[in-house]
Amino acid sequence: MRQTSPNEMRQAEPGAARQPLDGIRVIDLTRILSGPFCTMLLGDMGADVIKVEDPESGDSIRHIGEGAQGLSWYFASFNRNKRSIKLDLRSEAGKETLIGLLADADVLVENFRPGVLAEMGLDDARLKALNPRLIVSSINGYGSSGPYVERPAFDFVIQAMSGFMSVNGERDGPALRSGLPITDLVAGLYASFGVVCALQARTHSGRGQHVEAPMMSAIMSMFAYLASDHLASGRLPARCGNDHPIASPYGLFRTADGDIAVAPSTEVILKRFLACLGIEQVLSEPRFATNAQRVIHRREINALIEARLASGTRAQWLERLNAAGVPCGLVQNIGEALRDPQVLHQEMVIDVDHPGHGTVRMLGFPVKLSETPCRVRYPAPDHGAHTDEVLAEIGGPPSTRQQSAT
Repeated sequence: MRQTSPNEMRQAEPGAARQPLDGIRVIDLTRILSGPFCTMLLGDMGADVIKVEDPESGDSIRHIGEGAQGLSWYFASFNRNKRSIKLDLRSEAGKETLIGLLADADVLVENFRPGVLAEMGLDDARLKALNPRLIVSSINGYGSSGPYVERPAFDFVIQAMSGFMSVNGERDGPALRSGLPITDLVAGLYASFGVVCALQARTHSGRGQHVEAPMMSAIMSMFAYLASDHLASGRLPARCGNDHPIASPYGLFRTADGDIAVAPSTEVILKRFLACLGIEQVLSEPRFATNAQRVIHRREINALIEARLASGTRAQWLERLNAAGVPCGLVQNIGEALRDPQVLHQEMVIDVDHPGHGTVRMLGFPVKLSETPCRVRYPAPDHGAHTDEVLAEIGGPPSTRQQSAT
């Protein structure tokens, strides 16, 4: 008999412990990826996320990607823990209903082009007057000011413009994009972090504020030593494929039956690695004595390493190197990684029941909280499924509220 997993227990328990963002209401005007990722993270932490969608087709990713029984698993994976309402924000009635939602909300998240909220009559001054405690989070391409403010932005373009693409690929090859929509995801992650920081600041000041997470700024903040080395020296980092730009040996190495990834990032670990191979004596040679020299002579030391690794299989070397404390691993495809026993143990693949659509497998929660864990309270909602419920919570649509007041 199949046992219920800890995650399924948390999902099912109606009396589960309060989550960190219980009681926080988020009005979600976002679509596609960066914004829905942000609001999903807030929902996973317990926020009540109300996803506002246009009445016709809703978020466009409802209709993109693989799915089953009329449900896009792409949409389902980024829109759990949300309630969906249909609202025509081009109409006066729709805008009035949105104002009613914002008057009692804690957070508004949007990823429109800068200026769109103001065009709707909801600039910062109007929002502050409407609800001084409201936190407004904006995700955009380049920021809400500066020479690029009017430019449209997309993940691929930001990867190119930011310099991120320039450091990916082989030394003599073209610049390459990341296989992941990395700038969308990093911006969404920063936006959720900014919202939580603003909520904490509000406990002291009583006031909301504007949180902005531009995709270009977000990805550039990840440049680490690539940026610091350039700022210090003026030199541009070269593309180096799977080699490390400032450490050697480091990267993918071929064994008798395939590649393994090895990251001997310190001199101590490097000595362990070479000792496992039985070639630690090479460090006495001037060309390999320092990291700087090994970077210059990378091809020679890599050739020595691979000549030794050819005597065993990936499994044999991984067992030996891990036992010696050398960071290493297989080069797994996504399917292999999603079936990896450690990944499954960490519940990074979960099953979520979607009434009317079957069970959806999706990624789990990367952040583990011991006392107030993330959990699935709602599967991704059908388009507009909670419209009546949410409008009832604010006294009904505008016409109903007017009738009640007379």
